[in-house]
Amino acid sequence: MPTPSEPKLISGNANMPLAMAIARRMSLHRGVNVGLVDARVERFNDGEIFVEVFENVRGEDMFIIQPTSNPANDNLMELLIMADALRRSSAARVTAVLPYFGYARQDRRTKARTPITAKMVANMLVGTGIERVLTMDLHAAQIQGFFDIPVDNLYAAPVFALDVKHNFGDLSDVMVISPDVGGVARARELAKRIGAPMAIVDKRRNAPGEIAEMTVIGDVKGKKCIIVDDICDTAGTLCKAADTLMEQGAIEVHSYITHGVLSGPAVERITNSSMKQLVITDSIEATPEVAACPKIRSVPTAPMLAQGIMNIANGTSVSSLFDEETLGPIYDGYYK
Repeated sequence: MPTPSEPKLISGNANMPLAMAIARRMSLHRGVNVGLVDARVERFNDGEIFVEVFENVRGEDMFIIQPTSNPANDNLMELLIMADALRRSSAARVTAVLPYFGYARQDRRTKARTPITAKMVANMLVGTGIERVLTMDLHAAQIQGFFDIPVDNLYAAPVFALDVKHNFGDLSDVMVISPDVGGVARARELAKRIGAPMAIVDKRRNAPGEIAEMTVIGDVKGKKCIIVDDICDTAGTLCKAADTLMEQGAIEVHSYITHGVLSGPAVERITNSSMKQLVITDSIEATPEVAACPKIRSVPTAPMLAQGIMNIANGTSVSSLFDEETLGPIYDGYYK
């Protein structure tokens, strides 16, 4: 059966502002009003989730916008139950739009008798009838192979490159920093896009969550350093890396992090750190504390995600969104 070309959006409670921004962006591009499908996603008194869709979705190309961020378990169950409701309502196709894919950090067994939860979540999504996944900056690229359905993984690097070029102007003294050896590929990608050199912060741990020492591999003296990573949780490593770079002679430290989990003491640590600013995306809805922090700034993902949804619906290339040349016009008006 041919896939309908007119996508319909539905959202859970995880990040309603982002879902509405995506709908507004699609309305702008398509020249018709694109709204969120009328539905209710509620909880019974005992915490069980209940979903009811009030519009006809038979034969429709449905996109569920639902990052599985904190509270991860509740948001994941909302996504699964919404998918089940749509499949039982005869939707032609169900695509999960996961700006942030929770449980991605459990992508391999690092010691005996531990789970690979990212694979388990992939099995749950496929088993519910989801036929495609659109996500952004997966913690590990191999997670795409955990699914037996197509997975489109967008990247924040081209958006960050646009932001860096807009806000820094002269890039001659800018250096991109990987906060660990595992993030070198991600840092190299941004460094290549902005034509900047790269350095690495090597950290050693005595125990989990406890950093013994940090060593900077590269000369950062007199440089404006940009730390690049995909997730910032409690910000302990990030702030310590910023302090280490300043001790090694950096004149400024900025951070560009895709997913601002920012749990526990993160906001307080960032506020008191030597870091000048932290730039995150809106893949996770900001808490009031994050929104109020003067050192934290957010860049929008709605233009990129909206275009990705339209490309999937129309059967056109999603990989075209990997380039700044393509994203530049999409973000026209935001970066001037």
